[in-house]
Amino acid sequence: MHFVMKRFTQIIGLSVILIFTNSCEKEKDEVKDVDGNVYKTVTIGTQVWFVENLKTTKYNDGTDIPLVTDTDEWKNLAAPGYCWYDNDIDNINPYGALYNWYVVNTGKLCPEGWHVPTNDEWYALFIYLDPVGEEEVGKLKETGTTHWNSPNTGATNETGMTIVPGGGRDKYGIFQQMRTQGMYYSLLEDSPLQSRGFIFFSDNSTYGVRVDLKTWGFSVRCIKD
Repeated sequence: MHFVMKRFTQIIGLSVILIFTNSCEKEKDEVKDVDGNVYKTVTIGTQVWFVENLKTTKYNDGTDIPLVTDTDEWKNLAAPGYCWYDNDIDNINPYGALYNWYVVNTGKLCPEGWHVPTNDEWYALFIYLDPVGEEEVGKLKETGTTHWNSPNTGATNETGMTIVPGGGRDKYGIFQQMRTQGMYYSLLEDSPLQSRGFIFFSDNSTYGVRVDLKTWGFSVRCIKD
């Protein structure tokens, strides 16, 4: 497992520079997945994001995503799979589902017209929020301790994005960090075995970068095409 805290000034190879407006406002439109779940959206600069974690059990073509509950099956999986934290569907709200990278990489996870954010799109969001490079992302986190463990440092949710700590399922099939970390996939493939995600914490207002095996189960936020 590799876990790295990065400063904006150390970002190399950001291939797309987005020009942002100076506003964050709620979208009037809502988006529905093929399961019938409805998601609110928010505009942050020129990007439009889901306000909730994805919770679909089907690809956008209606095909079922395999539900994997068994620990050994999960850790040995080299194919798409999803689960609910602690294998408890009651965690669907507000935390959504946990998907491995093989699901993310199909390009069919988010509703039509939406996609899992690229590495550059995540960094563009962070830079828009904190152009001076202090890695402050509290403007994205849901406030209070209803879903976050105390102290939920720096959370203001000024953007309305409402990041929540859905935790993850590790390469051994073990569930961890609900209420203390929100772990979110990017589309970046770091190596044939490794993928990348971004982490938000209850005890500070910075973000982390996680490079680990593609078997990890992370939350997903969709961004508009």
